[in-house]
Amino acid sequence: MGASLSNLTEGANGSGMGPGLGDIPESCVACVFMYLTPPEICNLARLNRAFRGAASSDAVWESKLPPNYHDLLDLLPPERYQNLSKKDIFALLSRPVPYDDANKVLWLDRVTGRVCMSISAKAMAITGIEDRRYWNWIPTEESRFHVVAYLQQIWWYEVDGVVKFPFPADIYTLSFRLHIGKFAKRLGRRVCNFEHTHGWDIKPVRFELSTPDGQQASYECCLDQTAHDDAYHKRGCWVDYKVGEFIVTDADPVTEVRFSMKQIDCTHSKGGLCVDSVFIIPSNLKERKRKGVLN
Repeated sequence: MGASLSNLTEGANGSGMGPGLGDIPESCVACVFMYLTPPEICNLARLNRAFRGAASSDAVWESKLPPNYHDLLDLLPPERYQNLSKKDIFALLSRPVPYDDANKVLWLDRVTGRVCMSISAKAMAITGIEDRRYWNWIPTEESRFHVVAYLQQIWWYEVDGVVKFPFPADIYTLSFRLHIGKFAKRLGRRVCNFEHTHGWDIKPVRFELSTPDGQQASYECCLDQTAHDDAYHKRGCWVDYKVGEFIVTDADPVTEVRFSMKQIDCTHSKGGLCVDSVFIIPSNLKERKRKGVLN
């Protein structure tokens, strides 16, 4: 079987006796690659010269890039992408592209080439954020922005944000990334402190999103439902709270999304919460990631 596979790969011009993959014209291979994912293309590029050539074709990689990839490139210095092939542009945009003083990050999903975004707490309007009696900024390696907002105690809790960007046509999911309790490293081990954690089991937090064309979504939940055994695992872990979905069509040149999370019942105080970021990710990518399909 090994000899047969070798013959198939090498083709008539190699040591094999009959036609094989090496005899397929590069243009035909490129047409097949149009229907494959970037990881599949990179794996097949190792087979022979024709496959390597097709795997470097600008036409192949332009089909993997989103239609507005130039908008992502505009966030980078021109010298970083000038004279790059489409394959190298895809590789460049698959890595985080920071903008807005590095408080927002865009990237392409490595499998589908679809646009994803993360927005730091630094880019949001947070009630009382300037008063260190209530909030502190904690440096950490657990955030792609290397800092999170930590709430010690407050009566009126509100976090608001807005993003404007020419997202490609798709259905997107927006979610908040939150952490109950304060975490740190001691002697190389991760430890959590729940000294300030209180108030999140009394009344629900309300999450909302809206767009100028009338799309709206909302979700309510208690962040710290310690009375329920199956909810206690939320303490000490980063949890993504899905706010909802919004749809972008080809007719939308720029999409504006407003989002918020609030707990404005002043009958009780609340504290002991870390706010990292908001994620905007194509909806079925979010589901595949949750199921462990994507890294």
